[in-house]
Amino acid sequence: MAKGTQDFTPDPRNEHILINVNGVLTPRAEAVVSVFDSGFMLGDGVWEGIRAYKGKMVFLKEHLDRLWEGAKAIAMDIGVGREELIERLEQTIAANKMEECHIRLMVTRGVRSTPYQDPRTVVTPATIVIIAEVKEPHNEVIEQGISLFTVHVRRGDPAVQDPKLNSHSKLNCITACIQAAEAGANEGLMLDPHGFVATCNSTHFFIVRKGEVWTSTGDYCLGGITRGNVIRICREEGIPVFEKNFSLTEVYSAEEAFVTGTMAGVCPVHTIDGRVISDGRGPMVERLQGLYKRLIERDISA
Repeated sequence: MAKGTQDFTPDPRNEHILINVNGVLTPRAEAVVSVFDSGFMLGDGVWEGIRAYKGKMVFLKEHLDRLWEGAKAIAMDIGVGREELIERLEQTIAANKMEECHIRLMVTRGVRSTPYQDPRTVVTPATIVIIAEVKEPHNEVIEQGISLFTVHVRRGDPAVQDPKLNSHSKLNCITACIQAAEAGANEGLMLDPHGFVATCNSTHFFIVRKGEVWTSTGDYCLGGITRGNVIRICREEGIPVFEKNFSLTEVYSAEEAFVTGTMAGVCPVHTIDGRVISDGRGPMVERLQGLYKRLIERDISA
């Protein structure tokens, strides 16, 4: 059984990929960072997951906008400009001869002189690692969907750790993922501090009620690129879409549910907390999947 939208069939080509570490292409078995690196030591950094189709990175501007905004928010100097970073991304894809792949772009604050959280102990420029792998979600995930379990871990107040920051510190999401897996579900559904539905541990959550598409206010979740594109598609196509507070009661009585993410795009949800929402992919999800594919084609041909 598939483990969720991030699950994929291992591809033997990934065993011999070249990984870009600070601008140097390095065989996978030799690609390392220092044990004093800020990301390894403290989770101090930001990252992006990017898809490439037909050799072109999709929605790259939006991903880089989010990366730079996150870095600025934590007072971290990425150390290179956008053009150089794009060149590194393209170089990594080309070196691995990949037309379609999933890219993890990671930027940490750099190497520290000692295990200590104060950024003034950083003694090198930012560490930039780019991993491009061949990954495709399982067809049954896209067609039949996944199950969710509502976890006890909440999406926190931004005064504690703002969930809009795509940081390397993901322990709350990992804890949610563990609880969902132990309950036999593919992914965890997370509530906000007020008990309204916020998001999932690695994807964004939507429901369909009476022809309307609902998602959370966005106050307690990452500003998802795919989430934003689905909202955009709905508005362009005249599909009523609302960013609003809603409860589990409204989730359980929805006609359809789905999640969005860079890896799988639009993915149906068939069961939540043991309650059947729909029998696989419903008409709205199927329509949005088609529209999202068209949006990708528009972006790569622009």
